[in-house]
Amino acid sequence: MSDILSNPEYYIGLEEAYGAHNYKPLDVVLTRGEGIWVWDVRGKQYMDCLSAYSAVNQGHCHPRIMDALIQQAKKLTLTSRAFRNDQLGPFYKEVCELTNSHEMLPMNSGAEAVETAIKTVRKWGYNVKGIPQDKAEVIVCADNFHGRTITIVGFSTDDTAREGFGPFTPGFTIIPFGDAEALEKAVTPNTVAFMVEPIQGEAGVKIPPPGYLKKTREICTRHNILLIFDEIQSGLGRTGKMLAEEHEGVESDLTLIGKALSGGFYPVSAVLSNREAMDVLRPGEHGSTFGGNPIACAVGRMALRVLIEEGMIENAAKMGDYLKAGIEGFRLPAVKEVRGRGLMLAVELHPEAGGARKYCEKLMYEGMLCKDTHGHTIRISPPLVIRQDEADWALERLHKVLKEA
Repeated sequence: MSDILSNPEYYIGLEEAYGAHNYKPLDVVLTRGEGIWVWDVRGKQYMDCLSAYSAVNQGHCHPRIMDALIQQAKKLTLTSRAFRNDQLGPFYKEVCELTNSHEMLPMNSGAEAVETAIKTVRKWGYNVKGIPQDKAEVIVCADNFHGRTITIVGFSTDDTAREGFGPFTPGFTIIPFGDAEALEKAVTPNTVAFMVEPIQGEAGVKIPPPGYLKKTREICTRHNILLIFDEIQSGLGRTGKMLAEEHEGVESDLTLIGKALSGGFYPVSAVLSNREAMDVLRPGEHGSTFGGNPIACAVGRMALRVLIEEGMIENAAKMGDYLKAGIEGFRLPAVKEVRGRGLMLAVELHPEAGGARKYCEKLMYEGMLCKDTHGHTIRISPPLVIRQDEADWALERLHKVLKEA
């Protein structure tokens, strides 16, 4: 039996036989993680260069977050929001103070945070701006990734995400990413909000032109529409700042965070907001049985604490610059562009080099786990605790694999 349990084909076979086929992961079966490293069922060690799409910014199985989870699980796990608990208020206070927010609304997944924001800005449009009922419009960007619900995929430009799932929710206008002039032209009297990722992660770590976020803030303020930053992947230290919006000194009206808000231990997300937007919600109009539960709050509080107290955000800025410069220094013909900010990096290959998936597979055999996206792009986003010697280790393997292209 032990031979079976150390055979990845056993687990892959179970997934194929009993699971829905909505993912195509690399054929590595992981069983343990610590820091930036993970191990498969055969005992082989890998560097995790995806960090569960930024959910494990603090590293796998961070001991302080784990202890917070265990200690809270021993005391109280769930009350629903029908009753109060002693973790929710402190969680509110600490998150708001760290992010310069007035109020927050906790949910579970990133997609729930996005849906919450959409509901909130529509309500604000009707109650505050005076838009006719059921006429609210939200502007979004092409190549966005905000989640997988019906409403969200309805305003995606990814055909794979949309095909076969209509009809979709109306009320969304799509414009090019990084184009402030397009935003200006898209605003109508019924526009309530503009929602954008400060850096488009799933699209291949696309960074907008300098000053773009400031321009969007100015346009939204001038037209009295709410600005929503989806920082579920880019936030909480990933780019070398607590929030990516800080790189341009901009504050949104609503900011969405998740993933690293729990350090990978538990589904926790939140909508951060100024008071004007959030106060349109009244009791009974929105909620979640698990949103703001004691375990989520205790885990979230510690996940934020270790980011700051252990210098992870500063390390992300330093190691991100180091890795980016190292990859640019390869000067390999297969590499078209290296993009990134902090430890949110991407290597785009020339089409002639072939798809990025095969290079991710080769990197896997070298002990480095990366993710391909949009055909020719390799995402590289290790946990924020990576050290320089570990970055050098990663650069050696990247160079070896990309040199073969």
